[in-house]
Amino acid sequence: MRIKNIEFWASLVAIALLTTVYLLVILIEGSIPAAGEFFGHSLGVLGFLLMLMTETLYSLRKRSKTAKWGRMSHWLSFHIFTGIVGPYMVLLHTSWKFNGIAGILLLLTAIVVFSGFIGRYIYTAVPRTVDGIEIEAEEIKKSILLTNAQIKGWMNMQPNEAKLFESEISESLKTPEKKSLLIFGRSIEKFKNKRKWRKLYADDAKVNTELAKELEKLVQKRKRLGRQVASLAMTRRMLSVWHSVHIPIGMALFTVSIFHIGGAIYYSTLLQ
Repeated sequence: MRIKNIEFWASLVAIALLTTVYLLVILIEGSIPAAGEFFGHSLGVLGFLLMLMTETLYSLRKRSKTAKWGRMSHWLSFHIFTGIVGPYMVLLHTSWKFNGIAGILLLLTAIVVFSGFIGRYIYTAVPRTVDGIEIEAEEIKKSILLTNAQIKGWMNMQPNEAKLFESEISESLKTPEKKSLLIFGRSIEKFKNKRKWRKLYADDAKVNTELAKELEKLVQKRKRLGRQVASLAMTRRMLSVWHSVHIPIGMALFTVSIFHIGGAIYYSTLLQ
């Protein structure tokens, strides 16, 4: 079973390890590692390489028509991991000095990372197969019809329990409104729904928890499908706009990075 949001957990572990090593170096040397020294320089080089992998490998995989290079979902996870850990290493590389071109570089890095989090949230609002292929609206509508039939079948099999959940069932069958909230407010809505169902289990002694959980899964699935089909066109437009912003900023970041690296090589190596 794949761990949910494994890329974020892996990033947190990597950041914790890097921070521990960084603090140990400070304790041993008695000062913050300078960007031009071996440790600080190594952080910068490795961080840049990770950021370079972030920009290139995932893009190349997206353009590949063959699945032999692995699932898109796995590549996206790797893209997110390198996109978090790489900039953090670059941050440590700066020695906490943000003047000049290094400050511009760090600002662009922060914007790209923040933009990446927004893009990931929009990306996950578009229904996809495990291989990352977008599911069309007609396929979602077929899934809605199937889920409606499953809910109706559950109600016919458990008529007494169905009466207890009439409002929840009818709510799941409504056409969602406020499409922008369907995209950016779905995590809050999911949390509220979970709380609502837990309250129903706790407040009503007549509820058969096992049967109710079966219905809860169907109702939550129906809500998710309804949200997806209602917001699909808007989500795709938002993703297109996001790409038009994120990619140019990423290109600007690497342009500034090249100048920074070139300057570092010139002043620290060629002028020695």
